[in-house]
Amino acid sequence: MTVHTLEEGEIGLLRKEIEMLMGERQRLLQVVGAAAVLVANLDSDTLPEDEDTIDAAEMLAEQLNSLQEETLKDALESVRAEFDNRPES
Repeated sequence: MTVHTLEEGEIGLLRKEIEMLMGERQRLLQVVGAAAVLVANLDSDTLPEDEDTIDAAEMLAEQLNSLQEETLKDALESVRAEFDNRPES
């Protein structure tokens, strides 16, 4: 096996790894987008008063808020989310 062939093989492996990572990123963006839509539509007044449920909702909201704006935008676009910008009555 020549050095050139080895490099082509390595390039092929790297290409497959990158494709796999990009697919995984897309799936993760869809999960994050769905979670963001869920949090945006939650009414904190109707959440169960169970402490574990409240803690889980807060943890999810904090993690979503810690994302870079561009990542969150990509996540929302991956689930085709649109938010209603009308003020609440």
